[in-house]
Amino acid sequence: MNEPIARQANIEDSCTGHFWEGRFKSQALLDEAAVLACMAYVELNPIRAKMANTPEKSNFTSIKLRIEAALKGEQPKSLLPFIGNERVNQPKGIAFSIKDYLQLVDETGRVIRDDKRGAISSSAETILNRLNIPSTNWVKIVREFGQLFHGPVGTLQEFSRYCENLNKRRRHFSSSCEYMPSH
Repeated sequence: MNEPIARQANIEDSCTGHFWEGRFKSQALLDEAAVLACMAYVELNPIRAKMANTPEKSNFTSIKLRIEAALKGEQPKSLLPFIGNERVNQPKGIAFSIKDYLQLVDETGRVIRDDKRGAISSSAETILNRLNIPSTNWVKIVREFGQLFHGPVGTLQEFSRYCENLNKRRRHFSSSCEYMPSH
C-alpha cells in the first residue's frame, strides 16, 4: 500500500521520494497480536512521554475516545468497534471486548512508566492468553515497538505467508518475529 500512495502523492506534488519520511513509517500488521500491540504502543505514547498520567487524560488518542464512550456504555462511531469473541456471521470489528482492552492498556501504562507501580493482572491477561503472548513479551513489545519492528509485524507464520504472497525470497526483519507468539 505504501508504494501506490507514494506514487500518487508524488504525481500530485510533482516530486519524488518516499511518502513516509523521517520518523514516520508504514508497517504491515499481519495478525491480531500485531494490531493490538501497535494500538497499545501508540495509545500509550503520552504516558511514556509523561504528557499524561492516565490513558483517559491522553489527549488526541483513540484510547481517550474509547474510554469516554465506554463510560456512557457506548463505543466511538468513528473507530472500529471491539465486538467481543469470534462468532459465526461476525460483524466487522476487533474480536475482543472493549472492557478487556481498556484494562490491558491501563495496566500496561502503569508498568511502562518508571515512576508508577503496576503489573498486568490475571484478568487483564485474558487478551494476552488468547493471543498466546506472555505478559513480559507484551510489555517489551508495547514499550519498544518502534525499536523492535522495522518491517512487517506478526508471527513468524504470518510473516512467512506475507513474504510468499509478495514473492520475497529474502526475509528481512524476520528476527523481530521472536517477540510475537507462535501458534
